[in-house]
Amino acid sequence: MDSRLRALCDLAVPTMREYAGRHEYDGVLQDLSEGGIARGLAALGGTPNADPHDEAHLQAFESFYRVLFGELAWHRSNPLEHISNLDLACYDREYAPAEERTQARAAHVAGWPDAIEAAVTTLDAVPAPVAEATLGAARGLVSDLRLGDGGPEDAALAAHSRLVNHLTELARTGSPDTALGGPALAALLGSAEGLTVDLATLAARADAERDRLRALLAEACARIEPGAPVAEVVARLLTDHPDAAGVLDAARTLTAEVIEWTRANELAPFHDGECRVGPAPLSRQWSMAMMSWAAPGEPAGPSWYHVTPPSPQWPQEEQDEWLQVFSATTLPAITVHEVAPGHYSHGVALRHIASPVRQMLMSDSFIEGWAHYTEEMALEQGFHADDPRFAAGVAIEALVRVTRLACSIGLHTGEMTVADATRRFEADAFLAGPAASSEARRGTFDPTYGRYTWGKLAILDLREKAKQKWGAEFSLPRFHRELLALGSPPLGLIDAIL
Repeated sequence: MDSRLRALCDLAVPTMREYAGRHEYDGVLQDLSEGGIARGLAALGGTPNADPHDEAHLQAFESFYRVLFGELAWHRSNPLEHISNLDLACYDREYAPAEERTQARAAHVAGWPDAIEAAVTTLDAVPAPVAEATLGAARGLVSDLRLGDGGPEDAALAAHSRLVNHLTELARTGSPDTALGGPALAALLGSAEGLTVDLATLAARADAERDRLRALLAEACARIEPGAPVAEVVARLLTDHPDAAGVLDAARTLTAEVIEWTRANELAPFHDGECRVGPAPLSRQWSMAMMSWAAPGEPAGPSWYHVTPPSPQWPQEEQDEWLQVFSATTLPAITVHEVAPGHYSHGVALRHIASPVRQMLMSDSFIEGWAHYTEEMALEQGFHADDPRFAAGVAIEALVRVTRLACSIGLHTGEMTVADATRRFEADAFLAGPAASSEARRGTFDPTYGRYTWGKLAILDLREKAKQKWGAEFSLPRFHRELLALGSPPLGLIDAIL
C-alpha cells in the first residue's frame, strides 16, 4: 500500500480492519483525538495514481474525509465514530487462527482506556438526542468482555463506564438541535460520492419513488387479498413468520436458494466462497440481519449472514414485533439483499479485484445501493414469480429505505422534526410506534442513511444509459460484471463502465 492510500486507511481503521481485511490494523485503535485527526488530515494527498479512475476514486475519499473530520468535526459530534473504534466483534470472524485473533483482541482491549479518554475529551459537541440515541450501542460494547480477574478487561470496563456516563450527561445537557443544515448535508453526501448534490432535486426524486413503490405494493396486495385495504394486508402478512426456533432454518433455506438462483442466472460475476448463517456476535445483536463478508484482504474463509432471533427473555410482545422482520413476505427480500446477488455476492467480487484502491475504499452508498437494487431486480427477473408476497416484501422494504432518504433531508435541513419524521415513517412505510420513532431518531446521528435508495436510483439510471449505449450487446450479466469490477465506487464514478 502506498503512502497516499495508507493515509486514507488510517482515517478509517475499523472499516479497513473488518470490511477490507487489512489486519495490520488488528489490535490498533484509531487516534480520534483532536491532534490525531489533525495529523491524519495533514497526511492526505500525494503522488497521482497512474489509473485515471483510481485517481478520481482517491480524490473523492480525500475530499470526504476533509469534510467529515475537517469541516464537520465528526469526531467531536458523533459518538458512533468512537463506538466503532472500540468494537471487538470483528475478532469473532474466522479470518485467522483463533490464537492470533485472541492476541489481537487482547491488544485492542488494552487500548480501550486511552481511546476512551480521547473520546470523553473529544466528544464535546454532541447534540442531546444523538447522545441519547447512541447510548444503547455504547452500552452493548461490553457484552462479551471477560471480567473478574482484575486484568485489562476489568480496566476496560472501568473506562467504559466513563464513556457511558459522559454520553448520559450529554443526553441531559447537550443541544437539542441535531440538524447539520442543508449545505453541510449536501457537502457530506456529495464529497463521498464525487458529486454535487442538489437536496431539493433528491427530495423530489424520493417522493416520486415513494409513489411508485406504493403502487407496486398496492398491486401485490390486490393479488393477495383483493379489495382489502393495503395497510390491513401488510399487517396480516407480517404476522406470518416462523417462531424464534425456526428463524435460522428459514434463513438457511433461503440462503441456499438465492445463491443457486443467482449462479444459474449469472447475475453476479463470481460464485466462489462460502456463506454461513448464524446469530450475530453478542455486541451486534441489536441488528436483526446483516452480512459479515470474507474481506478482500483476507485468506479464503466463510462469510456470515447474521440472522438474530429475539431473546427468549424478552416480553412476548417484543419478541413478536422482532419476528415480523422474518416474515414469509419480507425475509426473502432481505436475504436477496444480504446474500445474493446482494452483499455476499458483492463481497466475493471484491476479492477478485487487483486494484487496492477499488478493493479497499468503499462507498457506503454504492454498497447499500447495490444490495437494495438487487431486490427489485430479482423481482424483475422472476424470483418467486408465483408468489405475490415477494413483490409485497420488496415494496415494504423499499418504502422504509426511501422514507429514510426523505427524512434525512428533512431532518438536516430543518424542515422536519423527529416527530414529523416519525409520522412520515408511519404514513409511508407502515411502521408503527417504537419502530417508526426509532427510524426517525436514527436520522439524527446517521444523516446518510438515505444511501440505500440514493445508490439504487443511481444504479438504475446507469442501467438505462447502458441499455441505450450498448444496444443489443446489453445484458444484466455484463452490466453487473462491469459495474462490480469498479469495486464499491463513489456514485459519481460509476459512468466509467460506459
